[in-house]
Amino acid sequence: MNATAVDYTTLWSKILPRVVQSEAQNEEYLGILQELERRSDNLSAAETELAELLTLLIEDFEERNYRITHAGPLEVLAELMEANNLRQKDLAPIFGTESIVSEVVNGKRELNKEHIKKLSKRFNVSPELFF
Repeated sequence: MNATAVDYTTLWSKILPRVVQSEAQNEEYLGILQELERRSDNLSAAETELAELLTLLIEDFEERNYRITHAGPLEVLAELMEANNLRQKDLAPIFGTESIVSEVVNGKRELNKEHIKKLSKRFNVSPELFF
């Protein structure tokens, strides 16, 4: 067995990844993934593969459990703000001013393409969520 295979076997025997079934397991995998991402410049091949697998397992769990049902752009924005513990003033850099944020959040102004582009990047979500 070569060194990479030994590294892979040792690493996987410690973590033993499987389909995520609970919030606690999801949180555990998120913690491991965050640690791997923190060290992303110095990961072994086995750690890189583990990070990829954990990402898929976490995405699968979150898709099954946190799927955002069809919602309008303002509901999506409100949910993302709440999930990220943000206030309107925290989005001023995206919208330009706090007053524009307020107008958008209160439905007095629609999101434009530039807002959607910046929000998608900020929250790491597809622009399609805002349509």
